[in-house]
Amino acid sequence: MSGHSKWATTKHKKAAIDAKRGKLFARLIKNIEVAARTGGGDPDGNPTLFDAIQKARKNSVPLDNIERARKRGGGEEAGGADWQTIMYEGYGPNGVAVLIECLTDNRNRAATEVRTAMTRNGGSMADPGSVSYMFSRKGVVIVPKAGTNEDDVMLAVLEAGAEEVNDLGEAFEVVSEAGDLIPVRKALQEAGIDYESAESSFMPSVSVQLEAEGAKKIFKLIDALEDCDDVQNVFANFDVSDEVMAEVG
Repeated sequence: MSGHSKWATTKHKKAAIDAKRGKLFARLIKNIEVAARTGGGDPDGNPTLFDAIQKARKNSVPLDNIERARKRGGGEEAGGADWQTIMYEGYGPNGVAVLIECLTDNRNRAATEVRTAMTRNGGSMADPGSVSYMFSRKGVVIVPKAGTNEDDVMLAVLEAGAEEVNDLGEAFEVVSEAGDLIPVRKALQEAGIDYESAESSFMPSVSVQLEAEGAKKIFKLIDALEDCDDVQNVFANFDVSDEVMAEVG
């Protein structure tokens, strides 16, 4: 989920105690399998796999599950699905642009699930390209605040290609060009700074400011989309103030 940073933080905290933990685990396992299939099963030689495993471990996915996914993707073990990445585009309430990233072995099922979630929650599907131009692919590293500060993080990542460091409340968000994600992550490691996750994300170039009622509607839509088994990530170009966030709860 990507939108207002405070909302991202809320979602981040919620995921750790969420009843939908099984869905979160399934998404992280899929990422590992696909990364291993695409770039090989050795994390040391496959940075995308390394980061997928790191994120799964940080979210308490059992090590056995992680290892089995790595082996399936790397061809060391039989099984595994033919996962395909599909991007859907649409509009939510109040004209919020929405990008939905799916990882699926059944395109028809994914399309039906996404369309149903959108139409039932005030959204509508859009033609390819009509929404995606409002987003740019970026590298995003989440760094917990414990044991570090913004100056330390900034100093570590600046020369590696980081564009900005944002304060999310309990963590820092380091944003870079997608191609600089690995150097930024390595710079943090070399500086001895622990990180929560490092992955490419879509960030909006323009945002729609929402009041409480609009925020509730878009949050409901995003929750419905994230409930779909084939949906990996939802990106949206809304922004809400701290006051509205507090009102929505």
